[in-house]
Amino acid sequence: MIHTTPRILVDGDACPVKEEIYKVAYRRAVPVIVVSNSPFRIPQHPLVSRVVVSDGFDAADDWIAERADAGAVVVTADILLADRCLKAGATVLAPTGKPFTASSIGGAIATRAIMADLRAGGDVIGGPAPFAKADRSRFLQALDTALVKRAR
Repeated sequence: MIHTTPRILVDGDACPVKEEIYKVAYRRAVPVIVVSNSPFRIPQHPLVSRVVVSDGFDAADDWIAERADAGAVVVTADILLADRCLKAGATVLAPTGKPFTASSIGGAIATRAIMADLRAGGDVIGGPAPFAKADRSRFLQALDTALVKRAR
């Protein structure tokens, strides 16, 4: 098994749990790289860095996927990016704390495709549930657990 340095890669443009990521990273002394298409403020801390990529289609996803490996914990809501990162050996968490796994990603991709077809056909369908306090708590626990596993 290949061991690489643990780190957190964040799909940052629409990530609702950046503050939670920083808290866990500080406590665990794990570097965080926030990747986005546009600049925004990050904490001035030696463990936190930001990468601003071009606004090209999937530029942030490509940057993250190219660096995802067995040491990375990737935080994203993007199912296709999650799939790419899982294939590279990374641990992947949704901002709700739900882990993407090799056994769950196929169903998530299929559901995504069905929903896209329904929207393309003009069907009015609801989006994801609003982000809740319980999601934040679940995410904190899932990230901490993932980092403990990666450190082994």
